[in-house]
Amino acid sequence: MLADPPPAPVGSLLTREAVPGLVWAFRLHHDGRAEALPIDAPIEPSHDGRLWLHFNLTDVRTRAWLANMHIPQLARDLLLSNDNFQQIHVVDNCVYGVFSDLVRDIDAATRETGFLRFAMTERLLVSGRHQALCSADATRRVLEGGHRVGSVAALLEKIVDEIADTMDRMADKIGTDIDAIEERVLAEDTGSELRKNLSRMRRTCVRLHRQLAGLRVLFHRLEQKNTDNLSPALRLQAGKLAQRLDGLDHDIVELHERSRLLEEELRFKLEEESNKHLHALSVVTMMLLPPTLVTGIFGMNTKGLPLTDIDSGFLVAAGLLAGSALLAYLLMRRLGIVK
Repeated sequence: MLADPPPAPVGSLLTREAVPGLVWAFRLHHDGRAEALPIDAPIEPSHDGRLWLHFNLTDVRTRAWLANMHIPQLARDLLLSNDNFQQIHVVDNCVYGVFSDLVRDIDAATRETGFLRFAMTERLLVSGRHQALCSADATRRVLEGGHRVGSVAALLEKIVDEIADTMDRMADKIGTDIDAIEERVLAEDTGSELRKNLSRMRRTCVRLHRQLAGLRVLFHRLEQKNTDNLSPALRLQAGKLAQRLDGLDHDIVELHERSRLLEEELRFKLEEESNKHLHALSVVTMMLLPPTLVTGIFGMNTKGLPLTDIDSGFLVAAGLLAGSALLAYLLMRRLGIVK
């Protein structure tokens, strides 16, 4: 049986033909400038800069191409895996892992969660996703707009920073929506859609907190690791990133608490309104009980019923009905049931 061929160097793979499943590619020059490369042609190797290759992992050809890359086996396996939990690892001058991100729609971020997989060496950042993600797309746009990065590690930090920015913008929107709902609740507006909107916001806050908590843990752990043996070009500013994520997560938790308290207040107002309706219904029922007793008496088919031989018997009976209802009302006022 023939053994599998060893992984090929990245340079030889890039120059053979167009890279399959490539979403975009950038060459990062030494002055920090990013140059967009065509994705439908072979990429010429260059010692003048580093590369960022971003792949669509749903393409079967991409998976076959990545399987032949000359990067550590563990990093290659994680790129091709379906692991859906956040992680970051360091091995043989290679940093690789999985970050959680928000899925991007045509024009905006959604509340759906996706995962960005990456492997980073000194001169190469390979990333991939199964769905369009906000952070990668935002990083691409800022690079096209002239943003400069000094190393591959700085590029990965920018991606993480864009993840935080996307969640920060979503948190700002949630905060604005909560303010609007709070104004309506204080104005005694208890529309049925308010609780639905608040529940949706709470779910979004829980998802964002879950993503940020996992990401924070990764960088706090990375900060505590001894990375002195790692190349300077691969050292991430883990402490700075963790601090940014800590502050953002604190804001998300506060928004979740605000939405929970507001939902409770809205529920209390709805219960109070329901109690008022039940109270009014109880008062009406109690007022109708004496007239119901009178009509029940006059409805009996027995001899000797009063008023049966009097021409004005109906009027007298009607007066008894009204008088009994009035008597019940006055009695409830005296007892404090009706104010």
